[in-house]
Amino acid sequence: MDIPTLRNTHPDHWMRAAAIRALTLDAVAAANSGHSGMPMGMADVATVLFARHLKFDAADPHWPDRDRFILSAGHGSMLLYSLLHLTGYADMPMDELRNFRQWGARTAGHPEYGHASGVETTTGPLGQGIANAVGFAIAEEIQRARYGRKIVDHMTYVIAGDGCLMEGVSHEAIALAGRQRLGKLVVLWDNNSITIDGKVDLADRTNQVQRFRAAGWHVQEIDGHDPDAIDAALAAAKAARKPSMIACKTHIALGSAAQDTAKGHGALTDPALISDTKAAYGWTAAPFVVPDDIKAQWEEIGRRGASERAAWAERLAALPARRRDEFARIQAGSAPKKLSARIKALKRQISDEAPKVATRKSSEMVLEIINPIAPETVGGSADLSGSNNTRTADLSVFDEGNRKGRYIHYGIREHAMAAAMNGMALHGGVRPYGGTFMCFTDYARPAMRLSALMRLPVSYVMTHDSIGLGEDGPTHQPVEHLAISRATPNTRVFRPCDTVETAEAWELALTSTETPSVLSLTRQGVPTLRTEHRNRNMVAQGAYVLAEATGKRQAIVIATGSEVAIAMEARTMLEADGIGTRVVSMPCMELFAEADAAVRKRVLPGGPVRVGVEAGVRQSWDRWLCGERGREARADFVGMDSFGASAPAEVLYEKFGITAQAVADRVRALLG
Repeated sequence: MDIPTLRNTHPDHWMRAAAIRALTLDAVAAANSGHSGMPMGMADVATVLFARHLKFDAADPHWPDRDRFILSAGHGSMLLYSLLHLTGYADMPMDELRNFRQWGARTAGHPEYGHASGVETTTGPLGQGIANAVGFAIAEEIQRARYGRKIVDHMTYVIAGDGCLMEGVSHEAIALAGRQRLGKLVVLWDNNSITIDGKVDLADRTNQVQRFRAAGWHVQEIDGHDPDAIDAALAAAKAARKPSMIACKTHIALGSAAQDTAKGHGALTDPALISDTKAAYGWTAAPFVVPDDIKAQWEEIGRRGASERAAWAERLAALPARRRDEFARIQAGSAPKKLSARIKALKRQISDEAPKVATRKSSEMVLEIINPIAPETVGGSADLSGSNNTRTADLSVFDEGNRKGRYIHYGIREHAMAAAMNGMALHGGVRPYGGTFMCFTDYARPAMRLSALMRLPVSYVMTHDSIGLGEDGPTHQPVEHLAISRATPNTRVFRPCDTVETAEAWELALTSTETPSVLSLTRQGVPTLRTEHRNRNMVAQGAYVLAEATGKRQAIVIATGSEVAIAMEARTMLEADGIGTRVVSMPCMELFAEADAAVRKRVLPGGPVRVGVEAGVRQSWDRWLCGERGREARADFVGMDSFGASAPAEVLYEKFGITAQAVADRVRALLG
């Protein structure tokens, strides 16, 4: 539908949509950067969605049963910011739009979760939003099955662009959603056929309609500028029992001289172009001014869900007190009250029995006591359930026939798994964890980074964490991955040495409120080293003295995970020679870095020589080896400086020199 026809046949709709377009032009021009074209092209779709279908109340942005709107094409952020301002979100006044992309503004270049109400997830890396949305929809299904439609019954809507659909994660996410028949998920594809480099067909000839149909989606094709067609398509999508994709044929940078061109994708800042475009829209207001009548219409849309929200609150209040309290606790992200006692009891049992098990098995043992008391946990694996040990006996499988299931088979889709877990955590009401091999954090990395950026307490169960996995060889043996994970801000990497430390790590992961956890776990069996029970969670300190020198302290051996047992064996050798040796277990460098300086100094005092032991690269170790001021010269590291090889684990440790004898020899060499 062309602009003159649209203005004549749907004048109220047109002016509401024109407000989005005008504010976009104003904000991008003021910032002298941004992306004008997508908001201008998708304003009609967004206007119909918000005005006629989206269930929300701008006065209560965190209402748990609101519909979720996700702008996967995050570069078009002014579409979202305009909508939030127009509908009356309290933390999106006009000044925020004036300060688009400026320091301290809520209106970042790409939407960032936590900056403003109504921004459901951080988008910008294309494809992440649509993959997050799959997690939102899964969480809604699980919550609805648990609490019923009177408490949980809402949609997840996504606007995605051509770039989102080219990214590999979209293929994983679309296939997963189709398999799970997520009927409360609707993707509105901005089919404008333009990317930064030019037309889409420069790089892609995929028939997206056929692709979605092949994945099991309900699909429609419409004119993305026809309000009646948009309305009808959304109604049909909501009635479908499958995930829905609506292909909205649009014109990028609609009404401007840059319409349907690559230029239209970016920042339209030329004053003449802006003036001419607004004239085509019939928009005469000054920059950053919305006429009162149009603003009033939008604010009424923002209030439309208030009565429905109030009715929902009454239904929630009518729940039995125990159910209501559980719902509130889980929504708040608080851990179950029984968690600490259960962890302590398991620690005591393990210290008494001292089993030798792989820490991946230790993790399963911990989950066996956690999952029954934490109905919010939702586990899963990227086709490695038996290897990651992520499914416990009480978890049934989530699928189209069992929405109460709390275990998800993600298939060989590490990236979509991580992104969907972000979506679940953002949705609220569930606490996700998922597993794969540590080496395959490479596949999940973009979403893991966003977990940290968004401050989401997602738990990543990463097993087979070193050359200790053995014969599968260097393609599967992580060497640099611990260092990469530790280099990511706001991420806690736990590498426990035994079942006791694994239990403590899980307790910290499940009580975290704004930091993701990476649990780095072994394939091979390791002995129980914490044989004296302590109620205190020692992993919470990050590093602690596991074994003290019996005489004068001359050396400190610091180790993580499976190499702590090697450190203990080296200590025995050194002590036999009269070399007093302290062993420090360092399961979480990040927590140790957060500890008081006095604590760090007590654990790692100056004077003794230091040797670090880890079956990975040295990066991330120098702070602890060389001293926090870089003055500790007598230090060395026993670990990896190359890729691994295919052989039994014990052979690999010997060939790569990660042995107790090697550690003892390094200590002696440092002592001269």
